Amino acid sequence: MLKHILKIILALFTLPLLAQVPAPAPPQESPIALVGGTAHIGNGEVIENAVIGFEEGKLTIVASASSVNDEQLSGYEQIDVSGKHLYPGFILPNTNLGLVEINAVRATVDDEETGGLNPNVRSIIAYNTDSEAIPTMRFNGILYAQITPEGDRIPGTSSIVGLDAWNWEDAVIKTDDAIHLNWPRRYAREYDYATFSVNRVKSKTYAEDVQAIEMLMEDAKAYIEKGVGNNLKLEAMKGLFDGSTAMHVHADAAQEIVESVKVLKAYGIQKIVLVEAEEAIHVADFLSEHEIPVVISNVHRLPDKPEDAIDLPYRMPSMLMQEGVEVALMYRGVTNARNLPFYAGTAATYGLSKEEALQCITLNAAKILGVDDMIGSLEVGKHASILVSSGDALDMKTNIMEHVFYEGRKINLEGMQQRLYKKYKEKYESQQN
Repeated sequence: MLKHILKIILALFTLPLLAQVPAPAPPQESPIALVGGTAHIGNGEVIENAVIGFEEGKLTIVASASSVNDEQLSGYEQIDVSGKHLYPGFILPNTNLGLVEINAVRATVDDEETGGLNPNVRSIIAYNTDSEAIPTMRFNGILYAQITPEGDRIPGTSSIVGLDAWNWEDAVIKTDDAIHLNWPRRYAREYDYATFSVNRVKSKTYAEDVQAIEMLMEDAKAYIEKGVGNNLKLEAMKGLFDGSTAMHVHADAAQEIVESVKVLKAYGIQKIVLVEAEEAIHVADFLSEHEIPVVISNVHRLPDKPEDAIDLPYRMPSMLMQEGVEVALMYRGVTNARNLPFYAGTAATYGLSKEEALQCITLNAAKILGVDDMIGSLEVGKHASILVSSGDALDMKTNIMEHVFYEGRKINLEGMQQRLYKKYKEKYESQQN
């Protein structure tokens, strides 16, 4: 009896521990050099038989092994990664990671505020570093994310975080990098139950919705010029006009894309990024002319229109880059976002080279988010966030992360799936014995 009671007490204490997300890794204690692997720098360059050295969380050596002597490696702990592939940490733009845990459980959803125009709402305040979804990103190589609110016309501001931190303050890479604007739709979709088809219906409020955005821009400009007052919404928009904050416009239709850019440019907004962009390819020359980068959503999907080629979403990154448009990749929702590198792999199969596809989730994404001075490529002085895979990190079959370093710290890749695997593996193995 006593033995059973002790087992119950032990279970009560250990079960909460088993459910916890792994703690952040301790700081890097000594210099480390990864020697002999193939380094994919993230800017299109590849170094065979490379040496990647880092100290105190920063990259100190990025070179071919033939150009590095023993004296330069003195004091470094050398890790042989021969036959492995090295990459910069992948970057996931426009995600509600850490804001949503289980969509069906309202108490775990904190990605939206009431009201239609909320430029002052800061998503970073609600970011949960203990989300069980975060480890699922890391074991596929995603080490950074742009945490973005959802909602009505202007849901708020996003921030960029690293995915190995105790709290949101520790996680921050860049706060309030962009205000997000859901541009009004000219046409809505309505399902016709008589014909079992979806019809496009012209919006009756499109002009009014655009006018509301224009009025907000005018108010913000007047507020800034006046230089007095305490309006939180307008105060949050100051960075749009001095270039310190970007405007990320969520728009799909070609006409809406062009109109949104023209309206925002007319008000002097300097940094505009197009997000989702279903029909971006139809206005690629316009986007290239105005230097508007694009964050493409959901490469693994069917095209929006039945007349489009079935593989159009796969080819979209290549087609846009051929037109001179800077491209990054994202995936809406948390569940499938972990497969970000494999979406890049699909883009590589449909027109991009492997290194160009890699750029879409590394350096291109970092440039678009305004953090390319810190992350996005393996360059001396940048954060030592490095992936070591036994195979091709963009290939679902061969990508196996053997080492992952976040700012020089070797992180624990175990997540809920791995813990459950171990749990039931031990259970059934014990039954066999």
